[in-house]
Parts: sequence; C-alpha cells; structure tokens
Amino acid sequence: MSRDYIFRRLLIALPSILGISVVLFTVLALAPGDPLGELVTNPNVPAEVRLALRAKFGLDDPVYVRYLRWLVSMLQGDWGFSFVSRVDVDRLILQRLPTTVAVIGASQILAICVAIPVGVLAAAKPYSLFDQVANTFAFIGFSLPTFFTGLLLILVFSVQLDWLPFVYTTEIRATGWGYVWAQVRQSIMPVTVLGLFQAGTLVRYVRSSVLEVIKLDYVTTARSKGIGERKVLRIHVVRNALIPVITLIALQLPIVFSGAIVTEQIFRVPGIGSLLISAMLANDTPVIMGVTFVSSCLVVFFNFLADVIYGWLDPRIAFR
Repeated sequence: MSRDYIFRRLLIALPSILGISVVLFTVLALAPGDPLGELVTNPNVPAEVRLALRAKFGLDDPVYVRYLRWLVSMLQGDWGFSFVSRVDVDRLILQRLPTTVAVIGASQILAICVAIPVGVLAAAKPYSLFDQVANTFAFIGFSLPTFFTGLLLILVFSVQLDWLPFVYTTEIRATGWGYVWAQVRQSIMPVTVLGLFQAGTLVRYVRSSVLEVIKLDYVTTARSKGIGERKVLRIHVVRNALIPVITLIALQLPIVFSGAIVTEQIFRVPGIGSLLISAMLANDTPVIMGVTFVSSCLVVFFNFLADVIYGWLDPRIAFR
C-alpha cells in the first residue's frame, strides 16, 4: 500500500472535519436558548456583569466571527469554557472520553468476534439448522433497542441473580487484579448490549457477502485444485468478503455512538454520552459543541482507517 493512497485519504478526511465543524457550530449558534440564561434569571447577578460576560465570550458577535474565533482557539488547544461546570471543555471531555472509547471499542471487538465466524459458517452451510438459528438470533439482536436489552440484562443479572453491578462507578477501592476484575464485571453488561446489537446486523451482512464471493469462478478453481474447504474459505473467500463488511462497520459507528449515549444513561457510565445529555439539559453550548465535534472526528477517523484497511485487503484499491 503506497503512501500516496494514505495521503489522498487524508486529503478527503481533513476537509470533512472542517465542514462538520462549520455545520455543528452554525446549528448550535442558531438554536434557541441562551448559554448564559441562568445568569439572566438570577436577580443576584447585576446587569453590567451579564453584559461583561456576554462581551467576554463574544455571544453577540456574528456567527462567522464566533466560529473563526472558536476554530483558532481550538487549534491552539483552547476548546472553550463550560458555563455550568466552570471547567475547560477539553478537560471535561478528556475525563470522559477514555471510558466511552473503552466501552465502544470492546463492544465492536465483541461484535466482530461473534459476527465473522457465525456469518461465515452460516454462509458455508446455507439453509441448514445452524443458518436458521443464526439468522433468528441476528434478527432479534438488531431488532431490539439497546434500552430494552439493557433493562432486561439488569433485571436478570443484577436484580434476580445478583451477579453483576448495574451502576458503573469510577470509585473502585480495589487494587491490582481486584481492580481489573471489578472493571470487567461492571463493563460486561454495557459492552454486551452494544456488541450484540452490532453483531446482529454484521452477521447478516457477513453471510450475504460470503455467499456472493463463494460463488465466484476463482473459488471454484481453487476447489478444483484440491484445496481443502477450510483453506478455501479462509484464504480465498473471507478476505475478499470482508471488504464490504468493513464499510458497514465504519458507517455504523454513528449508530454505535448514539446507542452508547442511551446505554451510558441506563448503566450510569461516566462517558461523553452522559456528558452530552447533561450539557443539553443545561444548554451548555461549548460542551455540546466539543462533544459532538469529538464524536464526529472519531467517525471520520474510523472511516479513514477503513479506507486504509481496504488498501491492505485489496491492493488494487490503492492504485485506483
């Protein structure tokens, strides 16, 4: 895979991030509500103080002036100041982002580890009992919303069986392996909810993609040469069938983030999803802008990563 291919992908990703920032900032700037509305209704805050704060943060300036100021400040490492928490936005996000990335990353790994082998085996033996069972569970997986499966897991494994904690906490007093085990126990249910939701869709897509590739002429030629069925599937089928699956994984990341927001509320996970909800309720515009922009950047990054993996799976793509 050539460096020119990666450079071309970067040239597409960077303008996308800039365009997303323009749209997000404009929508939030034109949305109803005042970020300093709490001060306006507070009789203990003098009018001159309110006007001074509005002038300091430039809330009365034109939208394009405010955007350019925000962009320059962001590039310099200043992402704004939370009007509610009285803390820098980047500090708030950095406190919450690792938890969200860990939960989403683990759920994606779980979804891929379940979907690829199940989808390949279902396609290798179409319309068999295993295929029918896999399709049934796949339909159930992506049909049920995450808030329903989350509450169901809480009722079964927390309320009835008392095996797992249903509230995610960062105040774990244990150390060493006890700390690791406590983290694993409290992460099992939110990761399972998101992972199985993604796996349901991926199983169907992997099965369909493998069925298309398995009928191609070069697969028949490989079989005619006496190559074993497992080797044919592993080398000649799965590698080519994964290219469209990677597209689906990259494009579904926004859905994963939206599902993570709901899941974090159910299990009280202190991630950027819960931070976004609290900022929206308080009309904390700088935090809303920071969280949505970071989420958008992660989506663009994973799409860029998918393009790079395309070039690795099929070198012909890098030369187009």
